Amino acid sequence: LTLDMLKLHLLRVRNALVRECMAEFLGTFVLLLFGCAAAAQVKTSRETKGQFLSVNMSFSVGVMSAMYLTKGITGAHLNPAVTLSFCVLGQVPWSRLAPYSLSQLLGAYVASGLVYLIYYDAIMEFSGGVLTVIGPNETASIFATYPTEHLTLGRSFLDQVVGTGMLLLCILCLGEKRNTPAPPGLIPPIVAAIVLGISVSMSGNCGGAINPARDLGPRLFTLTAGWGTEVFTCYNYWFWVPILAPLVGGVLGSCVYLVFIHWQLPDPDPADDFFVLSTISDKIKQPSTKWESEAELKSAHL
Repeated sequence: LTLDMLKLHLLRVRNALVRECMAEFLGTFVLLLFGCAAAAQVKTSRETKGQFLSVNMSFSVGVMSAMYLTKGITGAHLNPAVTLSFCVLGQVPWSRLAPYSLSQLLGAYVASGLVYLIYYDAIMEFSGGVLTVIGPNETASIFATYPTEHLTLGRSFLDQVVGTGMLLLCILCLGEKRNTPAPPGLIPPIVAAIVLGISVSMSGNCGGAINPARDLGPRLFTLTAGWGTEVFTCYNYWFWVPILAPLVGGVLGSCVYLVFIHWQLPDPDPADDFFVLSTISDKIKQPSTKWESEAELKSAHL
């Protein structure tokens, strides 16, 4: 064995779930590092080094980068609302929901900590050394999302339900072979464009989290880094909205996709089904023939 082969043999994680959790952790870490770093730059420079659009674009670039990075391992969920929706749709086992969500949460937390270290001096200079959640020199919004003062609790909940519902509605069609599927290599930038569209149109009310891990991970970090319990108690304990509402919105968006699109598409071409069945039959009749891929083997069991 060569040295490189030996390293690969020793360092490759054997447990599939652990590998998937590592991917979800790193992907969410990359997503939040891009987004929160941009928010820190815009906030601490008092919008002299970027504007609100800069943050939206950075989160979108983070989505695209994270998807290219992890899509081959888990499909790049990066969001508990996405994982929950895929579980409801039967595309992901329910046993993956908790491990994926915790990995995403941890990735968001660690990314927030790194952004804090990178921008520590700027944050302290901007805030005068006082870490606050509300006020002209607040810095908590660099990390987690917060509502505008005029927004009601019910309206903010609706805001997050609609935003996350649009996310799932628009991404579920990308792999639909009976519709107009996107080329696999272009799915990450397409999803990034969808996220950007949602951000620039539906983030003015309460930051457009549309991702429980994206909000709760940084919020937990600010709790432990000196902002205190006010990150959870401010705005009449608003913190639960960007956690629960995206979960509801993701499932609703998935259901809308099923009812209005997926179940209404033309049935598969019988000729295609005959070809697939014939191919599988030929494989079964020839035991010595090796399956070309794991995906082909799985399709034979269906």
